[in-house]
Amino acid sequence: MSDEIKMSVSSMTRTKDKKALYVQFQDNTRMAEFELPELKLVYNKGFMDEEINQLMDYIKNETDYIYSLSKGVNPIKAIMKDN
Repeated sequence: MSDEIKMSVSSMTRTKDKKALYVQFQDNTRMAEFELPELKLVYNKGFMDEEINQLMDYIKNETDYIYSLSKGVNPIKAIMKDN
């Protein structure tokens, strides 16, 4: 994966008795978002199919790391930081 692409990870969310977290990849012109644990592509703007497959492979290989990042996300702290 290119160093130019940045990854963001959400905290764990719950909707309708379903837990999920979101992983977002973006650069200056493109953005893709995936939902875990289903590894579902939620949004894509500008990434080619091959690149999406590479991002999915990255998520599959780094799932434990991504979940550990998610555990460290504090949404309240992030909101307060913006103010």
